[in-house]
Amino acid sequence: MSGASGNAMKGVPALNGTQKAAAVLMQLGKDAAAAVMGRLNDEEAEAIAAEIVRMRRVQPQVADAVIEEIHELAVRGRMAATGGKEFAAGLLEASFGSERAAGLMERLASDVDGKRFEFLDGAGPAQVMSLLEGELPQTIAMVLAHLTPETASAVLAVMLPAMRTDVAQAIATMGPAVPEAMDIVAGSLKRKAVAMVAPRGRRAAIGGVQPLVDIINRSDTATEKTLMEDLAARSPALAAELREKMLGLADLARFENHDVQKVLRGIEPTTLAMAMRGMAAEVEEAIRANISERNRELLESEIEALGPVRTAEVEGAQAGIVRSLRGLYAAGEITIREEDEVSLAR
Repeated sequence: MSGASGNAMKGVPALNGTQKAAAVLMQLGKDAAAAVMGRLNDEEAEAIAAEIVRMRRVQPQVADAVIEEIHELAVRGRMAATGGKEFAAGLLEASFGSERAAGLMERLASDVDGKRFEFLDGAGPAQVMSLLEGELPQTIAMVLAHLTPETASAVLAVMLPAMRTDVAQAIATMGPAVPEAMDIVAGSLKRKAVAMVAPRGRRAAIGGVQPLVDIINRSDTATEKTLMEDLAARSPALAAELREKMLGLADLARFENHDVQKVLRGIEPTTLAMAMRGMAAEVEEAIRANISERNRELLESEIEALGPVRTAEVEGAQAGIVRSLRGLYAAGEITIREEDEVSLAR
């Protein structure tokens, strides 16, 4: 089925094809509905189940209009059919078995949760902060955990340091959010943001240390440094855990040679020479071993010609290498040597 019916009953809202299918299945018994779902592929079943969760209840006049349109079921006296998460889960389990149904419901839950805040993905950090003004750090943390790491990182960067630390700690320690609470927050923000943002793709929503790592990894050097210092003062254990999970310059020596070469590709000898000021010996050795002979000669020339430099310049050069390292690692293009993976995961 596709599109909304031009013959819908007066006063009955127009439904798209997926909504019509969901409305019909909600009128059937579980066995009959399962027989229909069993003929669908995973994508179709997931889309219909999502509508069942969202619709929750279909009024009789809506169901009658849909059934009349498709001419497949006889209209009988019915009470409003109930949907919701339990109905969708039972229907999927009867259709596909418990294991496959559990996977579909897990993906469905992430999709439904993530879509609550996807309308913020088109907003700039200043706009998001304007929308979040006056909210508690826990509320802001819940919202940022539902955004892409890039968007959340940009929002963190424009916060006042004290608020930034509060929110970062809340992200790392937050548990599962109550769906009703997320609905209230999302609805309130959406009403404020109607004129300034547009929705974009799907996002999964989670909190915890790893999402905070992803956000900080995409922050600029100054934001990262200030945030980590503030977190260390407030929660040394959390700061230590973050440092263990965040890749830094010292981690370059933990990768295979071909991966180090990928990291260094495109980084100029001038930048490398600057970055080597105060660099650990094993990292310096890894760099020298993974550049061409020609570039090694250029590097030595740059090091010899390099005069006094400011600490900020050295940190900036090193940050360029770290950004390359983190970007490639996040994309799965490079991997840590197996013997080093356990220590990174701790």
